[in-house]
Amino acid sequence: MKDGFFRVAACVPPVALADPMANAEAIVAMARELDELGVELAVFPELCIPGYSCGDLFHNAALLEGCASAMAYLKEQTKDFDVALAVGVPVMSGTQLFNCAVVVHRGDEKCTVAKSYIPNYNEFYERRMFVPAAVPGQALSEMQRPVASTLYNLNGVLIGFDICEDLWVPIPPSCHAAMAGATIICNLSASPDIIGKRRYLTDLVAQQSARCICGYVYASAGFGESSTDLVFDGKAIIAENGRILAENKRWQQGAQYVVQDIDIELLGHDRLQMGTFAECGAANRTAKYNIEADHQMPLHELLSLESPQELEEKLAGLREAALGRRRGPGLMRKIDPRPFVPADDAEIDQRADEIINIQVAGLARRLDATHCRTAVIGISGGLDSTLALLVTCRAFDRLGIPRDGIIGVTMPGFGTTGRTHSNAVKLMEALGVTVREIPIGRAVELHFADIGHDPEVRDVTYENSQARERTQILMDLANQAGGMVIGTGDLSELALGWATYNGDHMSMYAVNASVPKTLVKYLVRWFAFRAENPEMAEALVDIIDTPISPELLPADSEGKIAQKTEDLVGPYELHDFFLFNMLRYGFSPRRVYMLACHAFAGVYERDLIKHWLRVFYRRFFNQQFKRSCMPDGPKVGSVCLSPRGDWRMPSDASSALWLKEVDEL
Repeated sequence: MKDGFFRVAACVPPVALADPMANAEAIVAMARELDELGVELAVFPELCIPGYSCGDLFHNAALLEGCASAMAYLKEQTKDFDVALAVGVPVMSGTQLFNCAVVVHRGDEKCTVAKSYIPNYNEFYERRMFVPAAVPGQALSEMQRPVASTLYNLNGVLIGFDICEDLWVPIPPSCHAAMAGATIICNLSASPDIIGKRRYLTDLVAQQSARCICGYVYASAGFGESSTDLVFDGKAIIAENGRILAENKRWQQGAQYVVQDIDIELLGHDRLQMGTFAECGAANRTAKYNIEADHQMPLHELLSLESPQELEEKLAGLREAALGRRRGPGLMRKIDPRPFVPADDAEIDQRADEIINIQVAGLARRLDATHCRTAVIGISGGLDSTLALLVTCRAFDRLGIPRDGIIGVTMPGFGTTGRTHSNAVKLMEALGVTVREIPIGRAVELHFADIGHDPEVRDVTYENSQARERTQILMDLANQAGGMVIGTGDLSELALGWATYNGDHMSMYAVNASVPKTLVKYLVRWFAFRAENPEMAEALVDIIDTPISPELLPADSEGKIAQKTEDLVGPYELHDFFLFNMLRYGFSPRRVYMLACHAFAGVYERDLIKHWLRVFYRRFFNQQFKRSCMPDGPKVGSVCLSPRGDWRMPSDASSALWLKEVDEL
């Protein structure tokens, strides 16, 4: 394992039915490739050594002896490989035959787990050939009957098992395995295809990985199995905590596999954060699991651990010891550079509709609760105020309140450009809201005189005085009209503290408070595609293309925006990436940096990423005091900075530990 990632493969080898040695040779050939790729665990289909559809031949001595010879060959041929292989093979115990998953690693059989639930309804009448595993927790008989309550420790990662039908029962064995500490679940399957089954099965795998907060590796039999009555399409699926990371193309005749890196650190964080996961495990721990250990740790050590905390500490030590052992290419997993924005256009459309409805519902409820029929919004011609205005219009429409109750206020100042002013006015007129224009220059200059500030000194006082003057105007207009001020600031600005305290930082309801900057543009574009008239569409398109700026410093000689936010605090796509990985997963600066370098390779130099990462942590800690008194606003995603629920942090917390780690990168 490296950088908290555990590399797995779901494999579909070609099947030579009832020819165990040929199947073992095919598995060895695939294992050799996978070992070169640095795969740590490769999962093969159910009964892949003899082939799943052998029927009554499973009770024939020749086939069983052939399986034993094939397993001996497999162990010998892979003894120098780092990759561990989970293969399906029939195992005799006394006079009973079990359908088992056997882990082969470095020339040894490391653990054997039998299928818990044997179907008697399928076309192969599997219960005719096999008996189910002992009930988890049942004492082993003198014949050492295989059980399902066994985990395998590989490089500090605990691995549990489902075998085909086990996944389809109300409480799969993987649920118990996950609660006992397994973060990777293997499913060795032989699932023939029928209409609609692939979609259902994929959803089932994704949901089980979410329920168990685990990585789920599913491999099902393919070409070569009997086609007497059924066809096996060869499914290979890898999921992680509710998401499908990889799946293969079905109906292939040759060997195939999919490889992915499972984020063990991410899974550990989510289990830690979801306190009910551990509580459910404690409440349903009916038996102590056997943990078959790799040679790195004696079995009795793991079996002696009583608490999940002790177990995790031991496993973390093993994972640390395993760092750097993996061969092959670097991280094979795609790291999304824009984690707040869906990559697929159809999903963006669906997500945007949902987010906007959450914002609208929140504001509509607040307006209804306060019996308020007037809203005041400062409209700058930028993205954030545009989104807030569009959401407010929808909320008024939903409540049946005329839009002229929305007072849109443009407040030209020292840095306002003709482009943003024109777009602000054009948008308000197209939406049919009440338009007010109140220049702030004269009032701010008088304020400078009152406090003795030289207007030629364009410092923080020069800038913040304008922001606070605008907020004062909005608040007073709201009092005058009996309405409320709608906040326009977004999640990214809150994270960086890029807001004037008691200026644009303050409002009576902040509809964008949990919408990150990288997502705002997509939401405005969603509205542009559905514009009520050409004038509105034209204004929205130009607003999307306008550089992000607070416009608090004078324009350049050509009348264009001179003060560009991203030149000052850094690219928002980087800051949103940092924010997501810090808050959603609790990752350290070192890991955030590693992921960012992978996600933005070819876009930003590593030194530049490090520079802006340091800026992020410094500002995030220093500006917490602004978030401690932020206004109410609707939560729309898993990352939110509301001090009343999602993010509770002391305003005087030191950033030294985080900055030190950044400096040491």
